Amino acid sequence: MLEIRHLKTLHALRETDSLVEAAERLHLTQSALSHQFKELEERLGLQLFVRKTRPVRFTSAGLRLLQLADSLLPQLRSAERDLARLAGGTAGRLHMAIECHSCFQWLMPTIDQFRDAWPEVELDLASGFSFAPLPALARGDLDLVVTSDPVELPGITYVPLFTYEAMLAVANQHTLASRPHVRPEDLVNETLITYPVERDRLDIFTRFLEPADIEPAQVRTSELTVMMMQLVASGRGVCCVPNWALHEYSARGYVTAKRLGEKGLFATLFAGIRADMLDSPFMRDFLLTAKDTSFATLEGVSAAQKGR
Repeated sequence: MLEIRHLKTLHALRETDSLVEAAERLHLTQSALSHQFKELEERLGLQLFVRKTRPVRFTSAGLRLLQLADSLLPQLRSAERDLARLAGGTAGRLHMAIECHSCFQWLMPTIDQFRDAWPEVELDLASGFSFAPLPALARGDLDLVVTSDPVELPGITYVPLFTYEAMLAVANQHTLASRPHVRPEDLVNETLITYPVERDRLDIFTRFLEPADIEPAQVRTSELTVMMMQLVASGRGVCCVPNWALHEYSARGYVTAKRLGEKGLFATLFAGIRADMLDSPFMRDFLLTAKDTSFATLEGVSAAQKGR
């Protein structure tokens, strides 16, 4: 009667708090997911959650199945890893680099889990801020690069990890704090604080300011998100960062988060991988672990959409 897919769908619904988001994460249509829930409830003769509630309110039956999912799904993943080892491919190399200053928040727990699960794999991590990681990936010096700026290269495949919204952090007393959203022209007289990377790799320039032919009054850089937030909070400028990096500061009332444009500025984070490594058992497991960890730890991310 009960199937693994039922536990996975209930678990996804609790994690996302949305039927739409849960369907995206499971690569299903919303109607297919709703049908699956309806079919299961009819089989059990019990309702699993209350429709049209936010946050989603689970019934006693739903909570009992979630308890089972929390116990069983990690065991299932562990068994899948063991089977992959039995099938071979347990040893190897995973040298990676990141092009994202705020990625350590979810990447480090991912690496910790991966290291425990695949002790035979040689693991190494470097930041891609002082060299060009994608060419290094194409040469074979690296095995994986985390990037939001995929470049078409022979033999390189980009696997979407998750979609996020880039937002503008402003001081609580700033005039923009009371606006419904920020327009490009609102930044004409502002000091824009960015990470120290090329402008053509920053969405705030390439997809927001430059299409409107707008240039901020001044640009300054900072390596650390916490330093950027201190500058913003003291009225020294504004900065654009991913919503997950900004959430811990805006939630505490340290700064105010504003949407860029009426519809928001969304981007997708990718794992660039050499095609010959894509079917490696430990690489597949790393990607699954990375997605699970990011959904569990980051506020405001969703399953990656097609395109950027």
